[in-house]
Amino acid sequence: MQPLMQLPLWVQAALATCFTWFMTALGASFVFLSKRFSSRTVNAMQGTAAGIMIAASFFSLLLPAMTRLESGESDAFAALVLSVGFLAGGAFIVLSDFVMSRVPSFAEGKKRGGFLTFAAMTLHNIPEGFAVGVAFGSLTGSYSDWIAAVMLAVGIGIQNFPEGLCVAVPLRRNGFSAARAFFYGQFSGIVEIFAGVAGAAAVGLISSLLPWALSFSAGAMVAVCCAELIPPCVAEGKTSAVCGVTFGFVLMMFLDVLLG
Repeated sequence: MQPLMQLPLWVQAALATCFTWFMTALGASFVFLSKRFSSRTVNAMQGTAAGIMIAASFFSLLLPAMTRLESGESDAFAALVLSVGFLAGGAFIVLSDFVMSRVPSFAEGKKRGGFLTFAAMTLHNIPEGFAVGVAFGSLTGSYSDWIAAVMLAVGIGIQNFPEGLCVAVPLRRNGFSAARAFFYGQFSGIVEIFAGVAGAAAVGLISSLLPWALSFSAGAMVAVCCAELIPPCVAEGKTSAVCGVTFGFVLMMFLDVLLG
């Protein structure tokens, strides 16, 4: 462990976020098996993706943002940041949908919905990458603090496995080839590497902006779930959709609570 601990902090953050990206890519790779699944199974998988995103918006985004704010700000300010950030994230998705509906290449609803899912998950991964970067950038040489930073990266990486699937499966279902769906699925996680390095290099600034970024991402993810993922699932099979959403939420909640 000592050789790793002696590396520059930004290099440690880069290595940690490379792992989180790899787990995203690993999850997205399951899209190559989608042709072997029945339409009901694919529908349940998309419902699962929605459940995962809804759970992640709270347990991985809003709750950490609230914890950070409670440690140094008043309750009124914390409530304001979470509310404004969440509303801004939802407004961003609504505005993006409005703009893309007027762009010929995105005029078809399915393609637009797939892109919005990709955009929301990518936004979600940016503050997660920042969080890992801040954890490593704040290290002072303590072994226990280093272990805590490593475990944060491991936890986010494990959570990223189903999240890669969240992006790839809806894209595959909406007509993208398996290779293209996989590309976008893994690419949604690669932003964590750049965000991690930035977080380690600018600990003070990034740390103060994290609550805003986390709540913004949460609003974007919930908006996408409500507008693009859940409605077509329910339309094609209410039972499989409900089971998928419930399972996805419980899965993400379990992983987040278990991994702290």
